[in-house]
Amino acid sequence: MVRKIIRIDESKCDGCGICATACHEGAIDIVDGKAKLVREHFCDGLGDCLPACPQGAISFEEREAPAYDEDAVKESQKLKRQQSTHNAHKFNTPCSCPGSQFVSLQGREKLSSEGEQSVQPRHSVSRLNQWPCQIKLLPVQAPFYDGAKLLICADCCAYAYANIHEDFMKGKITLIGCPKLDAIDYSEKLTEIIKNNDIKSVTVLRMEVPCCGGLEMAAKNALQASGKFIPWQVVTISRNGNILE
Repeated sequence: MVRKIIRIDESKCDGCGICATACHEGAIDIVDGKAKLVREHFCDGLGDCLPACPQGAISFEEREAPAYDEDAVKESQKLKRQQSTHNAHKFNTPCSCPGSQFVSLQGREKLSSEGEQSVQPRHSVSRLNQWPCQIKLLPVQAPFYDGAKLLICADCCAYAYANIHEDFMKGKITLIGCPKLDAIDYSEKLTEIIKNNDIKSVTVLRMEVPCCGGLEMAAKNALQASGKFIPWQVVTISRNGNILE
């Protein structure tokens, strides 16, 4: 049938992944660094992805395409939710990989604050307050979330901004990710973390590059989906290590 459907101009696309996050039906994936309409029957032709694209790479066209299959979309969303729940249980299971078992390190921060010079006289003090710190590995519920201030951080920020431990990680629970490399939507997991724990605030620390927009969008979606009103802010780091206003 001939119907309205989106068109992605790959020459303009930089692979940031924001459109894939904005498409609630799951019609778009990032393939080889470019956004692609991989499930035409998932595209409803409403264009939630259009305003999300910072490069203006998405437009409408009318052409021959499969009819929108709402039942298939709902089934896909159901399976995605089930997978998310499965992962949540897996991350909280004591018998999972030892490297992903959660540990609170907040006692170390208290010790460091009381006597940094006696703890590490010649080195900077780590402000990481929990393990693991990768979003994909973190549990959705853990004691260290109780009353926590979250730092949702793009992994490149730690290399671009030299004083990240003191200026951003200190006193916070750090969640690190890269939506471009992980090629997943963090929204569902971040929603569960915010919704199921006593979170006091959220800071999103991202780089100025477009692909970090996916991390910011995931955090915003999670805050909205959680149903909570929590103070939040976005801080952007330039590639040469400065904070952009």
